[in-house]
Amino acid sequence: MNRVRKESGQAILVTVVFMTALLGTVALVLDVGSWFRTQRGLQATADAAALAAAQALPDSPGTAGALASEFVTKNGGGTAVVTFATRLRPNDTVRVRLSTNASGVFAKIFSVDSVEIGARAAARAAIPGSARWAAPIAVDERHPLISGVGCPCFNEPTELDLLKIGPGAFRLVNVDGSHGGTGPDTLGDWIRTGFSGYMPVDWYFSDSGVKFNSSQVVSALDDRIGDVLLFPVYRETVAEGANFDYHVVGWVGFRLQSYQIQGSKKNKLFGQFETIIWEGIQSESADDPDYGVRTIALVE
Repeated sequence: MNRVRKESGQAILVTVVFMTALLGTVALVLDVGSWFRTQRGLQATADAAALAAAQALPDSPGTAGALASEFVTKNGGGTAVVTFATRLRPNDTVRVRLSTNASGVFAKIFSVDSVEIGARAAARAAIPGSARWAAPIAVDERHPLISGVGCPCFNEPTELDLLKIGPGAFRLVNVDGSHGGTGPDTLGDWIRTGFSGYMPVDWYFSDSGVKFNSSQVVSALDDRIGDVLLFPVYRETVAEGANFDYHVVGWVGFRLQSYQIQGSKKNKLFGQFETIIWEGIQSESADDPDYGVRTIALVE
């Protein structure tokens, strides 16, 4: 009888031990799973806050910090620490570190009321080395509002002439890297929506001939009145005719207000240069010219 009671007592003890282990496993599965979900949400908030802040860089780190903190507060992201760093240009990178306490349910059995969860993200504002959605109208780097004293200068009324600058060249660029004439339908599409591929800094052939009078180009210009277009900026040209080349060294945002199309001698665009955030691949060179276009990306 004593032996039976002894074995029964041992069985109860083993059951208690296994039940404790089972409860611990439940705590691990449920609470840790919940903590991982919280961390993923916190990471998403940190990423979005960094991207939002980077839109004010590198010129306004104070504004960038306020944007990050505001985004975190609105999205319940916990406590935020925002710092800035220099990668290629002063204050071109923002780092956002978030932390929050996540409570446990079953973990309280083991006196674990909550755990601290953190997330980090960094975003950089940089000049693009390649740009997407560029329009095919080239801007001379020597334009007074680009290379003048104290420039580039933005939000000032100006005009872009579309005059002949070489044999068969009227500032139309084959932004897709092709060689030869481009049909007016394609030119119209590039003006209306931009070239869908990535256009790197490089040499580009001229689209020879006067095509501004085509209905496709005129219609596209009409559709873009009031919009900002991305124009390639060229530094020099070589050759002539179908081999006329533009050396594209960057891009500039131009808000189109109106235009004048009259034959081949009085074609102009009227508007203003503007700073703009644009889709592209960031440059890794600190020496690229700055025309006010920025590409935002998560880094590190």
